Amino acid sequence: MTPVLVLDGLGVRLPPGADRSHALRDVSLSIAPGEILCVVGESGSGKSMTANAVMRLLPVGVAIDAGRVHFDGRDLATVSEAEMRGVRGAGIAMIFQEPMTALNPLRTIGDQIGEMFAIHTNLAKGAIRARVQALLEEVRIPDPVRAARAYPHELSGGQRQRAMIAMALALDPKVLVADEPTTALDVTTQAQILELIRDLQRRKGTGVLFITHDFGVVAEIADRVAVMQHGLVVEEGPAANVLENPQHPYTRQLIAAVPPLRAPPPRPLADEAILRIEGVSKTYRTGGFLGRGQRVTHAVKDVSLLLPKGGTLGIVGESGSGKSTLARCIVRLVDPDAGHVWFDGSDLATLPRAEMRQRTRHIQMVFQDPFGSLNPRRRAGELVAQGPIVHGAPRAQAMARARELFALVGLDPASADRFPHEFSGGQRQRIGLARALALEPSILVADEPVSALDVSVQAQVLALLADLRRRLGLSIVFITHDLRVAAQICDRVAVMKDGAVVEHGPVAQVFERPAHAYTRALLASIPGRAFGLGRNGGG
Repeated sequence: MTPVLVLDGLGVRLPPGADRSHALRDVSLSIAPGEILCVVGESGSGKSMTANAVMRLLPVGVAIDAGRVHFDGRDLATVSEAEMRGVRGAGIAMIFQEPMTALNPLRTIGDQIGEMFAIHTNLAKGAIRARVQALLEEVRIPDPVRAARAYPHELSGGQRQRAMIAMALALDPKVLVADEPTTALDVTTQAQILELIRDLQRRKGTGVLFITHDFGVVAEIADRVAVMQHGLVVEEGPAANVLENPQHPYTRQLIAAVPPLRAPPPRPLADEAILRIEGVSKTYRTGGFLGRGQRVTHAVKDVSLLLPKGGTLGIVGESGSGKSTLARCIVRLVDPDAGHVWFDGSDLATLPRAEMRQRTRHIQMVFQDPFGSLNPRRRAGELVAQGPIVHGAPRAQAMARARELFALVGLDPASADRFPHEFSGGQRQRIGLARALALEPSILVADEPVSALDVSVQAQVLALLADLRRRLGLSIVFITHDLRVAAQICDRVAVMKDGAVVEHGPVAQVFERPAHAYTRALLASIPGRAFGLGRNGGG
């Protein structure tokens, strides 16, 4: 079968001063109609740059300087920008990792999908509305009429991603480029999106270039796999061959880094609970006028849990299950409506704000997106020292302690003078950990701290957390939607659905002998189980 897209010896040059001369070197790949090619690798491997080169959406100062991109009888590396605008959307469409940054927050979903038809076709407005509704039905968005009238923030993450897929498929492109489209989604939503892409690709015969760092996703969706490292394709072949018999050491390393679902042997835990959560509830009311027509969301419903001293309590569930709201209730970023959070003899849920601020040094939070929680205008060392300075430590002492903490979390102390954007994602997460540890807390509340990291960096951060827990005697509340990660780091796990805990116990018991149907559904949705990924090991 003649390929629909061919990359032949593609090279992409980086601007002077970059960490290497080329983002891509001699990349040759092809995609047949109706085929899914997964390009996999760590951050910086060149996989997303490959997608951007195909779409001619390269950053300023970055340019194709070798090879060809064959599509529809043309070399996209050399066509004019005007010609390329005709290709984007109509011939090759792209789904981005984060739809909230790709969608215009000030325009409805229907308007944004309809714009594809307005630009590329002569359809009348009524016909465009009908096509938009049909597309939203095709990507299985409930109540397509309401969804078309909604703004991006009014849809869930999975629905926004479905809207992006509808937009990409609007003009029946020959090639679909999907750049990490499921990374931020929980396992059940991820499984639905992967099934949707696979189903649409089969029915329409679309060739798919699927960028990911998740080998579980690769196992679930790929026909063929290309593994990239430092801008080079180091291994390529049918998915089953690459997953079951990887030839390159780097491929074997990536597959080995996939965390197994089987929990390690249980650790002995103290009988003493350092944190007791009793009957915590939180309800949100939005919209309406004078209390009428309000939308009521029971984000957390009567949750009671214990965190053993020196232990790690995992809280897992889908997006919207209430796990992050519970974390924010624990540290009083959100005031609970009812219940108690006992720590060191005090009820954190009812402490006056001034007294709560004094307690915050003992319970620190690590966020999912370290870049969003780090001030880009301040140097990393200053960010780590900020907490102790606020609590009265002399600046020189706090800065010296910041450098010690950099070493503790595996960063070069000299890098404390750099700004957040000068670090990789994994390094920024280590800065977030150092900042949380600066006040010598007893408890860390970690909200999805590794969900945005590729598997090898994820493994490093999990190992670091386990080491810090052992060396510093930390107790950890670990929020995650990734059950494989929970299996590796947690001693006990609570499964949340619709704000309530539906199952709770030792991690091995819950994952190996789940009692609740929802827990079983979560476990069944983990991608890659057919290849052993996410079951007993990484391959």
